[in-house]
Amino acid sequence: MILIADSGSSKTDWRVIHKNGEISQFRGLGFNPYYQTSEEMAMELQQDFLINLQSEIEKIFYYGAGCSAPERNREVERALHTIFPEAFIAVDHDLAAAAHATCGHNAGIACILGTGSNSCDYDGNKIIDTRPAPGYILGDEGGGGYIGKQFLKDFINSEMPQEIYEEVKEKFSLTANIIQEHVYRQPFPNRYMASFCKFISEHKSNPYCYGLYYQSFLDFFDRHVKKYKNYESKPVNFVGSIAFYNSDILRKAAMDSNIQVNLILESPIAGLTLYHQEKL
Repeated sequence: MILIADSGSSKTDWRVIHKNGEISQFRGLGFNPYYQTSEEMAMELQQDFLINLQSEIEKIFYYGAGCSAPERNREVERALHTIFPEAFIAVDHDLAAAAHATCGHNAGIACILGTGSNSCDYDGNKIIDTRPAPGYILGDEGGGGYIGKQFLKDFINSEMPQEIYEEVKEKFSLTANIIQEHVYRQPFPNRYMASFCKFISEHKSNPYCYGLYYQSFLDFFDRHVKKYKNYESKPVNFVGSIAFYNSDILRKAAMDSNIQVNLILESPIAGLTLYHQEKL
């Protein structure tokens, strides 16, 4: 049996291709070797779904955030080997997942807009160019952490509409001290900041909330997509919850930036399943 994983910082989608061709799936915690050790990831991999498959999995294809350097990939491999010691394990970047799922064997630009953000130029066979992705402090334009960070900064500085300020203060019992505690002292501040995107999306009829997404997407296009050669003539594809649930704003920002948006998927896992089924 084959196990496929698409992992972001917030969640992991798992799919199993059984020997009879059937597919089963599971959603669990996200992983990122930039922020977690192999020991920490191994602890979080102790999930019933995976443990029950321990003796049956022969191959694992893991695509993950933070898996762009060999030493990080080895951290993930070590964690997976604690549960699947006999399995063949291949770890690749989440950009490869986005490219395989959205472009298939065609050329295009593949982008990730989830908790974080990233992009690549794909020739139909391999990634030929990428942009720096320095994480939630120095980058992640268009991602949930980037948008949530701006939202929280505006809350702290009272630079959002009063009705939004009062609602978020009451709904989350929010104060500047609580925000700073989560951002500077608690683990996974990127997840915390991105968690406010659900509220922002629910209020995107408000010009302020709409504008947070719109400007963030423009920032992403300027910092990523427009840096690729001949970007105007290439289909641009997206995976990730931020892109999927705010596709109307994303398409408007793209149109205003002379960018051709093609597919927008919440998750690449279905496309990855088809990709690996072809290899059986």
